[in-house]
Amino acid sequence: MTARTIGYIVGSISSTSINRRLARALERLAPEDVTLVEIPIRDLPHYSPDHDADFPQVARDFKQGIADVDGVVIVTPEYSRSIPGVLKNALDWSSRPYGQNSFNGKPTAVIGTSGGAIGTALAQQHLKAVLSHFNAPTLGQPEGFIQSTPGLFTEEGEVTDETTAAFLRGYLDAFTALVDRYAEKAKVTV
Repeated sequence: MTARTIGYIVGSISSTSINRRLARALERLAPEDVTLVEIPIRDLPHYSPDHDADFPQVARDFKQGIADVDGVVIVTPEYSRSIPGVLKNALDWSSRPYGQNSFNGKPTAVIGTSGGAIGTALAQQHLKAVLSHFNAPTLGQPEGFIQSTPGLFTEEGEVTDETTAAFLRGYLDAFTALVDRYAEKAKVTV
């Protein structure tokens, strides 16, 4: 088996984020040959084209974090029927300066949790539109709309419902298969 490193971006900077708990759950449930690492967005300043000539170190580190992994899972909440501004800001940094889009060809998956019955479906739809523009091959199925109920995820990332845990393991298996397909394509074209 090939060891893979999957980066994850949590689209919330809230200290009580249920999406961060979901990300921790994904870390705990990852297959044995897969390591999940966070690509943090908390310290990114607001993006402006004024920075394109001289990116701040935190933005260079963010872009390098994406480059260093085999694929990226974006764990997003839903704010006002879309993605949080802090996540959109990070995506803007990732695509700049022009011609240096970090997500180009990078296998990507989106997932999220909320208290609502449809999880973060609308936010994910908007996020997938952005990723399509970035030319990021994105996992289509299964879709990860997780309804968070009290106690579903512990602070440490334990999943208290086995059906949800099984779904998340299957989700990670599907994404790992996508990552592997693109790794094989890269070997063939080199």
